[in-house]
Amino acid sequence: MPSSIRSGLVVGPSLTIPRAELTERFSRSSGPGGQGVNTTDSRVELSWDVGRSAVLSRVQRERILARTGHRLVDGVLTVTASEHREQRRNRDAAAPGLAALVADAVAPPGPRRRATRRTRGSQEHRLKAKKQRSATKRMRSSRPSRDD
Repeated sequence: MPSSIRSGLVVGPSLTIPRAELTERFSRSSGPGGQGVNTTDSRVELSWDVGRSAVLSRVQRERILARTGHRLVDGVLTVTASEHREQRRNRDAAAPGLAALVADAVAPPGPRRRATRRTRGSQEHRLKAKKQRSATKRMRSSRPSRDD
């Protein structure tokens, strides 16, 4: 077990995922590896059941489910690491990936955008550019143009 998740995976100051809630699976990795690529289970899948986690508040759970819904399979969030040839290095790489993913999902939303109006100059510039583009296309056509 990597030292970063021996007792639990620290996501932020207020959230640590207990080791008991994390599941690791190993499989054969694709890509370079020489003769050992077909015999070594170096690919690591680190999974966490978001739906059954005891450490999440209701708000945190809702945010994670809403923001990572496309990555969840039956409420389980999985991160895969296979960029290294060694299982140990892939295990060390998977933990920060899951922590970063959860930290982004749990973070509160940013400030709302205040609606503003376009300036008169920007509107005039846009309309002038549209007329210029229209005139250019009109010049290319073989039909006679109508004058504005």
